[in-house]
Amino acid sequence: MKGMQIPFVNLSAQWESERDELLPIIDATLGGGHWVNGSQVEELEEALAGLCESRYAVALNSGTDALVFGLAALGIGRGDEVITPPNSFIASTAAICHLGAIPVFVDVLPDQTIDPEQVQEAVGPKTRAIMPVHLTGRMCLMNRLNEIAEKENLWMIEDAAQAIGSRYLGRASGSWGSFGCFSTHPLKNLNAIGDGGFIITQSKDWAEKIRRLRSHGLADRNTASEFGFVSRMDEVQAATLLYRLTRLSDLVVKRRRNADLYRSLLSDLPIVLPPEDADHWDTFHTFVIQTHDRDRLQDHLRKRGIGTGIHYPKLISDQPAMSTRTHRIVGTLQRAREQSQQILSLPINQTLDEKDIVLVAQEISNFYSGK
Repeated sequence: MKGMQIPFVNLSAQWESERDELLPIIDATLGGGHWVNGSQVEELEEALAGLCESRYAVALNSGTDALVFGLAALGIGRGDEVITPPNSFIASTAAICHLGAIPVFVDVLPDQTIDPEQVQEAVGPKTRAIMPVHLTGRMCLMNRLNEIAEKENLWMIEDAAQAIGSRYLGRASGSWGSFGCFSTHPLKNLNAIGDGGFIITQSKDWAEKIRRLRSHGLADRNTASEFGFVSRMDEVQAATLLYRLTRLSDLVVKRRRNADLYRSLLSDLPIVLPPEDADHWDTFHTFVIQTHDRDRLQDHLRKRGIGTGIHYPKLISDQPAMSTRTHRIVGTLQRAREQSQQILSLPINQTLDEKDIVLVAQEISNFYSGK
């Protein structure tokens, strides 16, 4: 968003704050001469497993590959149904479709996370798995979802792409299911300098299978135990993520502080703010308000140099790509549809300071007061 006084994302500012420390790390990594799946990747995997309260982490080329490989490792395939929400980024549903499986869309709660009671209603004879999405950095009601999965004998695979470090009932995102799938895309809280992702699991066998899948299915250099893909993480990305892991805690503190400030400044306005409760510890990949005046408010902020986003303006079930894919919709998806017309993501990134948040809040207040 060139020219924005308060940009929604500011990767340039992030780089400037890291340049002096990160450039020597990148230089040393390239000078080491091992650029793919080396010691940096191994060290990163160990660190990510610890952070996510899991025994194993496998670094991959994207969060989308994490979803595809996780589903594949569970044996999800043609004709199998996977229950998922329609208000995510398209990658969650695309992963299901890539394997020939059938997405089953259910409605969401007021906080935009999947509605467990709708999930229960959606279970049918072909259902094999549930894929909740921890949207905005807020976790789904995983205790209830796991109860349903256990009762119905279903697999659980968490799309935690936006929720690294988030917690629900004191337990880390990604650690509730058979797999937790994460993205390290440049726009994520823990971000690489290109595409990247990883998957976590408690199973050694599954971790080994995914390590084979990410590298052509090779059991060793000359033996393919199965045909896989190419989804290896570069050493430079791993080194960058290892460095940024040391800054992640402070980054989340800043985002949470910005969220608290927004709440205090916007609480009297006719908008719906992200909820806050004792069961959730959110990391705020995005700070999403809901308002019937979304488009006009976004335009008002844009004209005043304030960047915003909409995550996401169109349900996956309504995407043109779904018209050629078998899928099932449970109910009307009324709440998800209403939210898609009302959601607006405010700038909350860690490069913003208190005066930036105050300015955004003041402009929102001006909009509603008619100034």
